[in-house]
Amino acid sequence: MLNMADIMETITMIQDESLDIRTVTMGISLLDCADGDIEKSCKKVYDKITRSAGQLVAVCEKIEKKYGIPIINKRISVTPIAVLAGASGGDPVRYALELEQAAGTVGINFLGGFSALVHKGFSPGDRELIAAIPEALDRTDHVCSSVNIGSTKSGINMDAVALMGKTVLETARRTADRQCIGAAKLVVFCNAVEDNPFMAGAFHGTGEPDLVINVGVSGPGVVRAALEKASDKADLTEVAEIIKKTAFKITRMGQLVGSEASAMLDVPFGIVDLSLAPTPAIGDSVAYILEEIGLEQTGACGTTAALAMLNDAVKKGGVMASSSVGGLSGAFIPVSEDAGMIDAVRSGSLTLEKLEAMTAVCSVGLDMVILPGDTHADVISGLIADEAAIGMINGKTTAVRVIPAIGKKVGEELEFGGLLGRGPVMEINKKLPSKLIARGGRIPAPLQSLRN
Repeated sequence: MLNMADIMETITMIQDESLDIRTVTMGISLLDCADGDIEKSCKKVYDKITRSAGQLVAVCEKIEKKYGIPIINKRISVTPIAVLAGASGGDPVRYALELEQAAGTVGINFLGGFSALVHKGFSPGDRELIAAIPEALDRTDHVCSSVNIGSTKSGINMDAVALMGKTVLETARRTADRQCIGAAKLVVFCNAVEDNPFMAGAFHGTGEPDLVINVGVSGPGVVRAALEKASDKADLTEVAEIIKKTAFKITRMGQLVGSEASAMLDVPFGIVDLSLAPTPAIGDSVAYILEEIGLEQTGACGTTAALAMLNDAVKKGGVMASSSVGGLSGAFIPVSEDAGMIDAVRSGSLTLEKLEAMTAVCSVGLDMVILPGDTHADVISGLIADEAAIGMINGKTTAVRVIPAIGKKVGEELEFGGLLGRGPVMEINKKLPSKLIARGGRIPAPLQSLRN
């Protein structure tokens, strides 16, 4: 029996508190598109994507109308393209252009998977793909890229770390006339997951089925509104319980949309990623949740503790609502996409060092952080290595998505628009780790890796 109070509560969440389905992402395996001839392989890629996802957007629009639930993005993730490039040879940019054409044909927002997994070394095609990333992201609008350079089981591939510092900088330079947008579509991971529906880091892992539907929900505004109604005298146990119950409700909506899309497309339902993904909209902010918990402003002492509690409570609520929770699931802290984070950086409350500490307990890592345009490639590599170390030691996913703002200095801003928002250039320690980066090799896997 439908409960009218529950219906009205959901309507309020959608209309007043920015609740939405952030993305329905179709994962597509391209392993059967591998071919020794790159042109034949590209044709297979285009044909499979357009055949498999041809109805994705239309189905999502039907679900929106049926339930009144906004689905903000319709996306695709594919098998890491380095796998196909290793089989076919040739210039991997050719694959990026084919992916872009396929994305335009089916009408999606983003396509992830121009990716390489090099956490333990380089296979055929990996170096070529990494070298192609700047041009590929320059010449496409929808294609996103990711590279996994470390894991708890394998350690950190420092040769890949060195390459990625240069790659991030070159990607920003090639798109400097467009607010350095290329770097905003590039993520460097440690412990990357195979079923992440969020961009720019999504790819379709080789352990996944041929086709799958994954859903990413979002609701920072809903969580903040729930806490706003609570008494200031509520202790942190009560606060955690409010967050947990709210995450349960948000996840149930994601479960409904994922199941419905799966049935309508006749594609297996994979996971609900219950990450709190903020937007630049006022109120739809993880930073504001932390401040509602009790901080004067995000970045103050106590921020990491509050974020740890938030992340844990979100996960606990989500797993009670669905048996298919996966992806990253927790709280994202991207700077440019979160109005509260932007405010905290502008006021000087939130620094890069504090953000790094927060990444030890959030869902991902340093996300949509804008750096001075003259930042050295080795400094970016050092930042990547630091984040990878946090992920490796703690057995969690960490990531770096930073945008060197070419021609801009600390305090100036980049404007991306849409969900990517805008953000101030943050100060970074410019002392060089060049000797460390030049050593190369691999940081060995930690003792935590010996779990068998």
